Amino acid sequence: MPIPIKFGTKEINDPEHEPATITDKDGKETKEPQRKITVDNIINNPNPAWTKQPTDLKDEDYKAFYHELYPMQFEEPLFNIHLNVDYPFNLTGILYFPKLGQDMNIQKDKIQLYQNQVYVTDNVEGIVPEFLTMLRGVIDSPDIPLNVSRSYLQADGAVKKISSYITRKVADKLKSLFNNNREDFEAKWNDIKIVIEYGMLSEEKFFEKSGDFALYPTVDGTYYTYEELFNKIKANQTDKDGKLVILYASDKDAQHSYIDSAKAKGYEVLLLDSPIVSHLMQKLESTKENITFSRVDADHVDNLIKKDDTKISKLTDEQKAELETVLKEIIPSEKFMVQLEPMDSEASPFMITQPEFMRRMKEMQATGGGGMFGMGNFPEMYNLVVNTNSELVNEILETKTKKKQERLINQSLDLARLSQGLLKGEELTNFIKRSYEMIK
Repeated sequence: MPIPIKFGTKEINDPEHEPATITDKDGKETKEPQRKITVDNIINNPNPAWTKQPTDLKDEDYKAFYHELYPMQFEEPLFNIHLNVDYPFNLTGILYFPKLGQDMNIQKDKIQLYQNQVYVTDNVEGIVPEFLTMLRGVIDSPDIPLNVSRSYLQADGAVKKISSYITRKVADKLKSLFNNNREDFEAKWNDIKIVIEYGMLSEEKFFEKSGDFALYPTVDGTYYTYEELFNKIKANQTDKDGKLVILYASDKDAQHSYIDSAKAKGYEVLLLDSPIVSHLMQKLESTKENITFSRVDADHVDNLIKKDDTKISKLTDEQKAELETVLKEIIPSEKFMVQLEPMDSEASPFMITQPEFMRRMKEMQATGGGGMFGMGNFPEMYNLVVNTNSELVNEILETKTKKKQERLINQSLDLARLSQGLLKGEELTNFIKRSYEMIK
């Protein structure tokens, strides 16, 4: 509150008293006791940081105020944004970016609303853009109507202007941080990306400005803006139809072999692992011209970015038909769709992929809308890509012993499942037993 509130008195050191040094007869020096004075015990802060000009505050002042607001928060904020405008509305405040990581369910009642330094509420939905409710801090405005419904707030002209101003101010701050110290911004990216990506999805104006600071990291730890990424990959990752294919992984360890295959072709692979990245890719594909995102394990690498040169299969049509029949007798059709493909002879004999569209729709459904109706309840379905140019596949085809043929197919399938983290429980136990038997 702007008025000091006194609660009794307290003793403090007298700021005008400097204890003298006393020397005794033995030459030993001691300081005289510090003089105390009694002062009013003021229990509030009548001049909080947001009421001051940004030029009058240092970084330590902002951090001290953060800990005044959140005394149980021991981590330092990543950075702050000072709001200060007096036309066409009055608004002051300080917003802080805490370390957010991947948490979409973070508490959203950490921004306090004041009117002329009188606390009103910590429910600022409808005033602060939704994607910024994950931040912390204070906003103070006499122009925000009180005790009205959320629908009224959303229709109020002043509130709309305030919300737009806060969005613009945050975007400008992020751009400034990126331009002034890109290395530091990149280091903080994983802790702030969830807010930025959410803003890109929910606020069109923020999306337009985000091109200046939104980052796309690779699996190797290189960070690109969208424009930088586009210029880097357009020559090598444009397919035969002229579409730019942006490859990405969501888990470096689980998708390691697929990443390796893509990098062997000279392709860049992004690391996009936030919980809302499927929605963001959908947004980018609909707004950017002639691009598509594809996860590295959505197909074998030659099919992800199709070029004009098509590989020729070593198998005849009759051999392929025979191979397909043999595979379908052993491989469960309810889990895997067999797909014969001519690939490099050194490539994996069996490879499990999950179509980009199906997997992305399921992910979007799981994180709240955007997916096709009921898609989230569909059973997991995978493609089993069989390399018709592999020596092992040729051996499977030529093997006359049914038992050996079945064992080779099951072992190859389980190795492919193992690379995708799909082999568990009894099936994993059987695979281990079979593997030991094969090397005896």
